[in-house]
Amino acid sequence: MSSVCVHGLGYIGLPTAAMLATHDHDVYGYDTDGVLTAALREGDVKLDEPGLEALVVRALESGRLRAVDDVAAAEYHVICVPTPFDEERREADLDYVADAAQAVGSVLREGDTVILESTVPPETTEEHLRPLLEESGLVAGRDFGLAYCPETVLPGNIIAELRENDRIIGGVDDRSATAAVRLYESFVEGEIRTAADPTTAEFVKLIQNTARDVEIALANEIARIAHDYGIDSREAIAMANAHPRVEILQPGPGVGGHCLPIDPWFLGVGSDSLDLVPTARAVNDGMIGFVVELLEELLSDLDGKRIAVFGVAYKGNVDDTRMSPGLELVRELQHEQKPSTPATDGGAPDTPGVAIHDPHVVDSTLRLLDAEDAVAGAHAVVITADHDEFTELDPGRLRGLMAEPNVVDTKGMLDVDRWRNAGFDVRRV
Repeated sequence: MSSVCVHGLGYIGLPTAAMLATHDHDVYGYDTDGVLTAALREGDVKLDEPGLEALVVRALESGRLRAVDDVAAAEYHVICVPTPFDEERREADLDYVADAAQAVGSVLREGDTVILESTVPPETTEEHLRPLLEESGLVAGRDFGLAYCPETVLPGNIIAELRENDRIIGGVDDRSATAAVRLYESFVEGEIRTAADPTTAEFVKLIQNTARDVEIALANEIARIAHDYGIDSREAIAMANAHPRVEILQPGPGVGGHCLPIDPWFLGVGSDSLDLVPTARAVNDGMIGFVVELLEELLSDLDGKRIAVFGVAYKGNVDDTRMSPGLELVRELQHEQKPSTPATDGGAPDTPGVAIHDPHVVDSTLRLLDAEDAVAGAHAVVITADHDEFTELDPGRLRGLMAEPNVVDTKGMLDVDRWRNAGFDVRRV
């Protein structure tokens, strides 16, 4: 098989490196964070992802995966670095991609292939990555291969989706695309499609996530409208979805993670044609305000009230808090309550008025409590992540600990009749 250097050992890079290593490639896992690579050499995996630790340990024990502190020469370089969105400049921050390009360029050889997986605006591979790599003196498409192949996995199911999901590959020329296909077909069971060029592949990834964001926005707007009519939006959506040509998603407190809140904006980096996308983004970002409105219906005045927020991961059964609606709710509640205690270490504000519980998240900047401590003396509980553990909550037990029995379920997790029979006033998105 081939030698591969994977650049960036986060939520995508580490599983990808381990997957390649367990399919007989010699893999160098490279990251600029020396603490991370040192931990990995000891088999210490910091990410809460089902099956990942076992896969990484197996890859390390086989000798096929090595966590390295210096970039390694290899036949393939797979770039899996972050691409944050710069809110102030309204554009993608491609500094990590540039740093990776410089690292690759320092060891790039004739015949190697470079593959970018990071989610980026259209034309990034051709207009940003390619020129940086060619500073090595080698020419893409002539001396080395260059392609774009976006990741499409869902946290909580990354290992299975790396194998099973279809992949799209866009190369700067046919030889680049063929070389990239050769690498991915060694472990991908889904269909591998080739796009006309890297820009098309970049565009496809963005419109996949944008479609999801827009569809969620419709569900969220339906929920707000239904509330004005006193209708249970989830029951209405379930009935609507009985039609063979209707498939409305479920509403919630907004969207989080690195993809859905950010990727739609990448579409507009080189285009002035975004009209629907900003509206959908505004609807989803505005759902925390709607959750606060539901709390105000229950409690009238939030100032001085203790609210227990259950779930600061951005989705169920993961520990990822990036762009988390739960954390945004905590910040909004602090603003409503006019707290005197400042935020700690840049994390969620830390005041007696807002208690945080999440069975999956480990974060020293957050004052995380167990479930019973979080609800002690609380006037309301808000469910903001669909962790399986929340379906097992005992409303009778929690009611005895609370100042008032109120709950807002933004994820449709709770058995409403059970909680109402236990004496709770229930609202749900």
